Amino acid sequence: MTPRSPRGWGRFSSLLLMKDMIRSLGVGIQTCDVFKVHREKQHLLMDETVKPLRVPPHMAEYADKHDVFHLLQSMLSSLLVDQPDDPIGHLTRLLQRTNVDIPRVLVLGPPAVGKHTVATKLSAELRAIHVTTESLLQDQSEHSIQELPTDQLVGQIQQRLNEIDCFNRGWVLEGFPQTRLQALSLQQAGVIPEHVVLLQAPDDVLSQRDQGKLVDPLTGDAYHETFVLPPHRSVARRLEAPSPPEGQREAELQRHRSEVTGLSSAYQHVLKVVNADQPHADVYQQVLAFVRTRRRCRTPRILLLGPPGSGKSHQAGLLAHKYKMVDVSCGRLLRSVAADGSALGEEIQSYLDGGRPVPDSLVLQVLEERLSRLDCSHRGWILHGFPRDLQQAKSLQESHPPNSVFFLECTSEVCVERLTLRATDPVSGEKFHAVTRPAPSSEVQNRLKTRPEDHTHSVTHTLNQHRVHTAGLQGVSMLIRILTLCLSLWRAN
Repeated sequence: MTPRSPRGWGRFSSLLLMKDMIRSLGVGIQTCDVFKVHREKQHLLMDETVKPLRVPPHMAEYADKHDVFHLLQSMLSSLLVDQPDDPIGHLTRLLQRTNVDIPRVLVLGPPAVGKHTVATKLSAELRAIHVTTESLLQDQSEHSIQELPTDQLVGQIQQRLNEIDCFNRGWVLEGFPQTRLQALSLQQAGVIPEHVVLLQAPDDVLSQRDQGKLVDPLTGDAYHETFVLPPHRSVARRLEAPSPPEGQREAELQRHRSEVTGLSSAYQHVLKVVNADQPHADVYQQVLAFVRTRRRCRTPRILLLGPPGSGKSHQAGLLAHKYKMVDVSCGRLLRSVAADGSALGEEIQSYLDGGRPVPDSLVLQVLEERLSRLDCSHRGWILHGFPRDLQQAKSLQESHPPNSVFFLECTSEVCVERLTLRATDPVSGEKFHAVTRPAPSSEVQNRLKTRPEDHTHSVTHTLNQHRVHTAGLQGVSMLIRILTLCLSLWRAN
């Protein structure tokens, strides 16, 4: 049935989303991929040649601001994976949690690589529950992990991770799974981590660490006589060197080497391999930085700022091509509208012909129409050439707020060189530069034309005007993230 209203569209798209979610969970696709499939179907359903319906851009902006898509993704995933007897009560408990992004982390690796130390510190930092197979098998200490059936191990882990403390605070599971089969069994049981850390180190390093390993019999914390020292003398006095059966470590290491490839493939979308052959503090910081990353499925709305000649157009073209976004150049857009013969275009053309700046009201009118089109709403956009001052920035923030902002910094000397030495071949339309891309022949060189605005005096004036307005522009709250690229240093290298 074809939906005829926004409400009908909502019901129809929700059904499609749930259908895609169920199918993806059955074959092990990551949930972010599900929303990608959903967006592709949404694009087909909203094709103007098929459906006249338009979803206003402000809906997507609201969803991004409040992480609506991530919230729905988390709730649907939990509902379909856990399959609770009381779905409404289960969703209510999810919403009542203080943090939607509770940690669900696996810390894996060969014996003596430092899993326990990292997992202990990570769980304390994240205030999550540290879960080990040893703690789950206390009543079965006569059996090793390898001797117990996979179903039994997975059942005990699933039961522990479903308890209220893990549900509310999250968990860090150490040392399990050890094989691809165990990983797939965990997934089938609904234990799906957000982050998987795989610690790796050469065999000789593992052997050296194993020989100096010390364990606190009261807490179970692991130390090393050289690399990880105990915090107090009282702790040091009671440390003991573990004495595993002869050949056990070598067997465990060999088992890990034979299984690590398959194990990694089971978690390839959420996996981070960390080199553990470095200071413990460095290893931990890499793990913590990775675990604190969050996957977000949102439509990109990117703003590139910077002085003329900083490379905004070039970078925008590269990003738009790689990520399939819409490249919106304010200057090109105004010239395109001016050439279309409309009343608005004729008004803009009068300013362009006179070399005067186009009024903000006209620029915003053109941008509003372009950024509201279906391709921008669906694929996202990357805007450059606007805003140029604080007032324009505030106007853009009110109409189409970006969710990522990058400021390209460049020295005035480099900008002047880039702009004043460039020219265009009026025959082929190709652009050349006296230093970085000279003309291929004297014939082409003789017919090159330089735009009036690229003359040294005009460029210097434009750069001075830019510097005046940049200070206020950088301080505006809309700059979610500022990336300073010192292009002059890059050029020197």
